[in-house]
Amino acid sequence: MISPWVLFIGIAIVSWLVQMNLQSKFKKYSKIPTGNGMTGRDVALKMLHDNGIYDVKVTHTPGQLTDHYNPANKTVNLSEGVYDSNSIMAAAVAAHECGHAVQHARMYAPLKMRSALVPIVNFSSSIVTWVLLAGILMLSTFPQLLWIGIILFATTTLFSFITLPVEINASKRALVWLNSSGITNSFNHSQAEDALRSAAYTYVVAALGSLATLIYYVMIAMGRRD
Repeated sequence: MISPWVLFIGIAIVSWLVQMNLQSKFKKYSKIPTGNGMTGRDVALKMLHDNGIYDVKVTHTPGQLTDHYNPANKTVNLSEGVYDSNSIMAAAVAAHECGHAVQHARMYAPLKMRSALVPIVNFSSSIVTWVLLAGILMLSTFPQLLWIGIILFATTTLFSFITLPVEINASKRALVWLNSSGITNSFNHSQAEDALRSAAYTYVVAALGSLATLIYYVMIAMGRRD
């Protein structure tokens, strides 16, 4: 059987490579204009309006690759390198985040499930490290504590896997709209697709890493650490 540490190191290396690849794609496609002069903000507003959504605000957020949709206050938050940029990367990212807004408006089931898990995951994340640590230290006297920690950690793993279809579906919605609206064309659509695919890989690696960690803790609880 493969040692858990070998698996962890392998996932860590893959995660680093995926992040470096995403950073490289971001820089590359951030230098390529869409050709229509539309900024990330313009693209976001157009996609929202084309889908009949007028109650979602498009705003900017500090940092790089910090773009996200907040269903709680219905805001599409675009990073500094996306909001005012007219690059193909900005268009792809803005459309992807609006894909989540469309999911929200259409009551997309995986998004509803993920949103329902948010308070549970936030609670679990705040205490799971300490519960797992205490559970390992008290394994011989109070083994149930480690299993409680495993259950808490399992909620974060479940959240990671539910996130996958949510992100992939948002990208699919974005790419279909970018093509049909004429934001992208036969020359740059593949670049938008490549950018969003690279971003999706980060979620896949995160989910696999969480699953590997969960399995490791289960092995500890079952007395199979080697």
